[in-house]
Amino acid sequence: MANIDVGNAGDLQSQIEEVEALSSIYGDEWCVIDEAARIFCIKITDDIDYPKLKACLQIILPHDYPSAAPPVYQINAAWLRGPDRKTLSNSLEELYVENTGESILYLWVEKIREFLLEKSQSTDTVEQPEVRNMATEEEEVADDVEIPDYRTLKLNKENVHLFENHSSDEELPPIKLGETITERRSTFQPHLAPVVTPRQVRMVLDKLFENKKIASATHNIYAYRIYCEEKQSFLQDCEDDGETAAGGRLLHLLQILDVRNVLVVVSRWYGGILLGPDRFKHINNSARNILVQEGYTSSADEASKAGGKNKKSKSKKTK
Repeated sequence: MANIDVGNAGDLQSQIEEVEALSSIYGDEWCVIDEAARIFCIKITDDIDYPKLKACLQIILPHDYPSAAPPVYQINAAWLRGPDRKTLSNSLEELYVENTGESILYLWVEKIREFLLEKSQSTDTVEQPEVRNMATEEEEVADDVEIPDYRTLKLNKENVHLFENHSSDEELPPIKLGETITERRSTFQPHLAPVVTPRQVRMVLDKLFENKKIASATHNIYAYRIYCEEKQSFLQDCEDDGETAAGGRLLHLLQILDVRNVLVVVSRWYGGILLGPDRFKHINNSARNILVQEGYTSSADEASKAGGKNKKSKSKKTK
């Protein structure tokens, strides 16, 4: 036990030194969200003087980082979608593997900056008008957007060890497709899969992104809840995929409906016309419809009522 304590003390000291260094290097771009919980974020741009692309890296430092665990992270950027997000995430994971046991955040930040620079200089920058439209839409409803719930990310960090030892030969869960909702040329389509481990979540997401249409969606918002019977606790997480606050709202819907062992993904193809707050309504309606379709709630009426009351519904348990 004494050795573990010494190790943790060493990790904590390494974290303190790394945070101090990053704060010194990046100045106002580095932000402390919750020092006690070790939650930080940093704003990253492709060019300091004339930025074209921006991203925000949100980080939680586990108690055993850097000696034995990677940081828990999320990248928020309106322009960062399926294939690009996957490429960048793979690059960060490779960096961690190559530098296991060492402080990694500076390398991650500069890798993201390098990625932004390459993206802004590529011929694919014809997509920039769409990025500006989406940014305008987010600014238009700024008062309606909620602050990201960092407690969700923290829960992911605290409970992930419950699911780390599952067999690598797990089968891909069946993926269900829901009906589309279209308004003002924007289309929303939900996907659902029963999941009982984070590995299955990743398998489903990877399978969905093999579909070129889904991978090319402007946003692929998702949320999942997994219940661990042994510990009587939930592992849950969400992803905005650039649609600020949409993932948190989707997870909140799953919580209100008290569904478990399920992953819901809502793909949105932006049609060029701003929807304002209505986009959140369509994302949650799409998710609710497929949950009803697949029997995770007893009726559409009950699911609708749950939106206004914290009412416990009948949830479908998957094996």
